[in-house]
Amino acid sequence: MDMQYLAQQGLVLLGCGKMGSAMLQGWLSDGLPATSVYVQDPFPSDWVKSTGVHVNAELPANPAIVLIAVKPQMMTEALPVLQKMGNGSTLFLSVAAGISIAQYQDILGAQTPIIRAMPNTPAAVGKGITAIVGNTTATAAHLDLASDLLNAVGQTVRLDAETQMDAVTGLSGSGPAYVFHMIECMAAAGEAQGLAPDLAMALAKATVAGAGALAEQADETPAQLRINVTSPNGTTQAGLDVLMADQSGLPHLIKSTVAAATHRSKELSNG
Repeated sequence: MDMQYLAQQGLVLLGCGKMGSAMLQGWLSDGLPATSVYVQDPFPSDWVKSTGVHVNAELPANPAIVLIAVKPQMMTEALPVLQKMGNGSTLFLSVAAGISIAQYQDILGAQTPIIRAMPNTPAAVGKGITAIVGNTTATAAHLDLASDLLNAVGQTVRLDAETQMDAVTGLSGSGPAYVFHMIECMAAAGEAQGLAPDLAMALAKATVAGAGALAEQADETPAQLRINVTSPNGTTQAGLDVLMADQSGLPHLIKSTVAAATHRSKELSNG
């Protein structure tokens, strides 16, 4: 990350809830001076106020970047303040769900460099994955800067087109909730087989977290990892015969789940 440029020009964080705070904590840990950060938030937390960043102070005229992390319904109120920074050198990076690049361009001007990002909630523990895409004014250097900032809370990937954002929303944006529900279901299934509730939940959480970490770190594909633990006619095979069934199993269910979330994201984007 070009700390010198950010420190000199300033970074504006519009909205500092859970996601904004997670990012801010990452940047400060990476060495960004607190005095270079300007937080605009109607209800700043005690932690934010304790960091030494500027809170609801006068903003720099041409900050390096404005990161928009407010809820979509607060956007119309928040953005007019920033209009004077549009069509300039300031990069606008949005992690607000459901607001298109075209909508930002209508408010800020078509020559404004704008990058739209879709993070997910594991960003709060530094395990997020964020997809980004820029408008035609956003340069490769802008995309690199956005990646550097978002890497403070996990991984980043780049999309070919903004139209892919609905599918990203359906898969990784909403996806943590699918996994949380799977943990619930596994724990309930363990209870049904005679385990105490607390024990079943501990086993389910650790199993999902451990399998995810192994899948991410292993050189083999998830399919190969599955094969590695599946002995012919063994216990895992008996379970997978149910889970992988064509119509009643997980493949069909997850495909339908992600499709439904993607479809809803498209509906919401079109108003």
